[in-house]
Amino acid sequence: FFSFEAEGGREGGPPRLLGPRLLAWRQRREAPLATLGHFRTTLRPDTSPPSRNARPRPPPVMTLRLASLLSLLASASAFAPPTPLTTVPRTATATPSSLSMVAIDTSDIKNGLTVEIDGEPWKVLSFSIMKQARGAAKTTIKFKNLMRGNTLENTYRSGEKFETAMIEKKGAQFTYADENGNFFFMDSETFEEIAVPPSIVEGKEDWISEGMECTLVDFKGNCIEVVVPSPQVFEIVETEPNVKGNTAQGYTKPAKLSCGATINVPGFLETGAMIKVDTEKKEYIERA
Repeated sequence: FFSFEAEGGREGGPPRLLGPRLLAWRQRREAPLATLGHFRTTLRPDTSPPSRNARPRPPPVMTLRLASLLSLLASASAFAPPTPLTTVPRTATATPSSLSMVAIDTSDIKNGLTVEIDGEPWKVLSFSIMKQARGAAKTTIKFKNLMRGNTLENTYRSGEKFETAMIEKKGAQFTYADENGNFFFMDSETFEEIAVPPSIVEGKEDWISEGMECTLVDFKGNCIEVVVPSPQVFEIVETEPNVKGNTAQGYTKPAKLSCGATINVPGFLETGAMIKVDTEKKEYIERA
């Protein structure tokens, strides 16, 4: 039950008798230090020469660091927001039918729009929408047949479908008109001569002058309309003189323009004045 120890804890000193309680207390104090020394000894790298077939082992300290790093990455990825999936939009492929005709309804109708009805091109001249207390609204549309020249007015229910006409527009310069009333244009791109019958130019012949750049509208290879540029500037070559003291509001008088057409102009305009005209509506706009 007794143990001897060198005096002062130094080797070579006289022995000192230790009682049981003092011995137990000394063992309990030195036990953690022995365990720590054992742990340090196990973490020391192996200095023995490796064998030929043995694989190199990483140091224990590096292994512990790698394991700690992997655990940290795993915990961080668990709380990371999910990565959104990126989708590549599909490219719509145009078909010949979608390029030629477009389906529309009564809400898409506007003045000047050309639609195809029973295989013929019809141009919208005017339209009006009539709302009803009960039921859907109705749309009244006035068309002009661009091949035969006649007009048609029909009423359609809201949402009725139409198909736009497959038309082609190209620029052309007016050159001359023959004795039969045919108008001849020169294509601005191919420089080919194009003959347009008088029925197509009817009502616009006074607005077309030599060298004017116009637009020809083709439908299935045939010219169906000649579009005169608008607005245009013309000179008043003939009109009534302005009467002094005439201050009536809205007073107008006929005036002949340099292109040959005749329209109504305000009463204060004199011969020789330059004015701007809407050639489509054949109306005076303002002084030039």
